[in-house]
Amino acid sequence: MKSILLWLRIIRPQTLFASLCPVLVGLLVAQMSIGQIEAATALLTALCALALQILSNLINDYYDFKRGTDKQGRVGFKRALAEGTVNEHEMRMACYITLAIAVVLGVILCYIGGWPIWLIGITALLFAWLYTATSYSLSYLGIADIFVFLYYGVMATWGTVWLQYQAIGQASDMQHPTAIYAGAVCGLISMCVLAINNIRDMEDDRQVGKRTIPVRIGKEGALVLLGIIVALMPLFAWLAFGMSWAVAVIIPACFLYYKVLKAKGAAYNICLMMAGIVNLIYTMLVWMSIS
Repeated sequence: MKSILLWLRIIRPQTLFASLCPVLVGLLVAQMSIGQIEAATALLTALCALALQILSNLINDYYDFKRGTDKQGRVGFKRALAEGTVNEHEMRMACYITLAIAVVLGVILCYIGGWPIWLIGITALLFAWLYTATSYSLSYLGIADIFVFLYYGVMATWGTVWLQYQAIGQASDMQHPTAIYAGAVCGLISMCVLAINNIRDMEDDRQVGKRTIPVRIGKEGALVLLGIIVALMPLFAWLAFGMSWAVAVIIPACFLYYKVLKAKGAAYNICLMMAGIVNLIYTMLVWMSIS
């Protein structure tokens, strides 16, 4: 039981709304467009998305520890390698197991969805690796935000809708932009998660050469950028669903922004969990908008 609880903490369950919510939003858009959901494909899509994010989290933990970015006693959530609760071999094995699960689920989805899902799946695996694992890691170059927006937003929701069309056997009208706009809101919320994390770790990141956006433009600039991200959420929600409940995402998003402006030290961790809740609230608002 202790081992299960330990690995549950290591996979960062508080972050998993980032991958689950855009899939749920995609399923709601598919329900609105098609009138039904193919349950098995929906479940496989959600599980594969979760496996890919867990893999990304584990790779991030492993290579941040190897680079010395994660240290014992860090302000952020504790990292198992840095705290010595698991060793490098155990973490590598966890990465391999999670990769195998993601690949098996992904191959099944590729059989259902064809080449667009192959493209999304292969690039998602590449992104999970490139995030921290190379000398030119996306997170260390300060460009990870773009990929977070795409893979935890637009592509996840669009791919979910595409899979539902293919599973049900209906011709898909993917020129309709609802899935893209709806997913963009999830992507913006995930960008908030990354921004909060990077603002919290700005000084530590600067010392190890991790050139995140806050390191590049400073804390004040990063907070302004975060405000712009928040302001874009209701715009994309309106583009997706018109003047509906979904636009009300601005309310919890603004509350989150207020808490970030006031946060110091470990208080940023609470803001990170709040960002996950904003993603869940947005999903509920989408459901209310199409009901």
